[in-house]
Amino acid sequence: MGVIGSGVGGLAIAIRMATKGYQVTVFEKNDHPGGKLSQIKAKGYRFDTGPSLFTLPELVDELEDYAGEKKSQQLPYKKLDIICKYFYQNGKTINAYTDPERFAQECKKQVGENPDRIRTHLKKVEILYKQTANIFLFNSLHRIKNYFRWEVLKAVLRFDRVNLFSTMHNENQKRFTTPEVIQLFDRYATYNGSSPFMAPATLNVIGHLENNIGAYFPTQGMYAIAEHLHQLAVSKGVDFQFNKLVKRIVIENKQAKAIETDSGIHTFDIICSDTDVSYLADNMLQHPLEKRLKRMQPSSSALIFYWGVKKEFPELELHNIIFSNNYRSEFDAYFNKKTIYHDPSVYIFISSKMVKEDAPPGRENWFVMVNAPTTDGQNWDELIKETRKNIVKKINNRFNVKIENFIEYEEIGSPLTIEANTLSKGGALYGHSGNSKFATILRHPNFLRSIKNLYFVGGSVHPGGGIPLCLASAKIVDKEIPGNL
Repeated sequence: MGVIGSGVGGLAIAIRMATKGYQVTVFEKNDHPGGKLSQIKAKGYRFDTGPSLFTLPELVDELEDYAGEKKSQQLPYKKLDIICKYFYQNGKTINAYTDPERFAQECKKQVGENPDRIRTHLKKVEILYKQTANIFLFNSLHRIKNYFRWEVLKAVLRFDRVNLFSTMHNENQKRFTTPEVIQLFDRYATYNGSSPFMAPATLNVIGHLENNIGAYFPTQGMYAIAEHLHQLAVSKGVDFQFNKLVKRIVIENKQAKAIETDSGIHTFDIICSDTDVSYLADNMLQHPLEKRLKRMQPSSSALIFYWGVKKEFPELELHNIIFSNNYRSEFDAYFNKKTIYHDPSVYIFISSKMVKEDAPPGRENWFVMVNAPTTDGQNWDELIKETRKNIVKKINNRFNVKIENFIEYEEIGSPLTIEANTLSKGGALYGHSGNSKFATILRHPNFLRSIKNLYFVGGSVHPGGGIPLCLASAKIVDKEIPGNL
């Protein structure tokens, strides 16, 4: 079996197939595994460069168990007490505690939200997750047989609970009374690169993973996930070919036959792509799937500043958000005007709060991110310069500091670098957005009926982006490929 790309989805399917007895070779254009899940080391600092939130860690546990890894060798992680600390421009703050009841009481104490409304919402999204997860997240939507199951029928009979025809924001306005809590729950649309003002309220289910199940963090940082999965794959006999850009998937008689790289043609019985499907359609595979992809709206991208900060900020947690004062205008800028809003919501992730070795003593490693549009002819030099100025001003005003005086190291990640480093078209973080009622169903499938022996995993295909869903995509493909050899 040949696997293109070593992101989380590619690593997971390589492990699964090697465990079944397949000989697996992974081709990776970079010199390291992980895809978007990468790291930077410089000047005594270490930065995770990709996903920074770890939910559903049991999917990693399950993969390790599947591969027969001993418990003592499995990835160590811990549950967070505070998922995220939210800062509002009116001076208020909310600590989103992992414990749901404590979180509900915090929302009452800080902004006056009725805790019963928090409890009711969390119960609704828990029910929604239980009704839909196995259908939409852990099975293919492109096998007719999967629809003739009792759990699917039950979900159809309770279709009104899915909230497909209301936007996330409209539904949250009904459920909560305070603008701060509405904005907090609207934020979950960004977890798959969407806008809460366009995405269906069904996406409120994303909040269940954090608020009901919990948020976690690997004891050695996020990149430890990629390193661990790579080591597990190697232990199962997977061959990794780094610095190998795949040029083409060879198709003969409607079957995937081989992978072409600079070193020649490599023949395989089965091929699985962990590459952004839009890039694949444009560069590796000439196929009608291009038409499907052009109809879909790309997800958001990101502008990230990696700052080595020579100061500690006890008022900040591992994950922090300084919200925009006008969320609707912010998302209008990303998806309609194709620019970055002048007052963006700023996410600050500081892994050294948990992993002291990630920054020198008395210092912190700041991952400072704002949402951004995909590349569409913008003057990124000017946009990055202006956005940095706006972020610095926002941080200084909120924390009464001159943060620019404490930045001793800086590196920048933008839609341009994301596209170059990960081959994600336009720098889209999640392939396509969820900004339509049927985005989940229209998402690219994990296989094609028109080409045999070709499969797809990763964040740009079903069921979606983020570490848990990439792991789920590998689980789906595992079911589709013949059993143990």
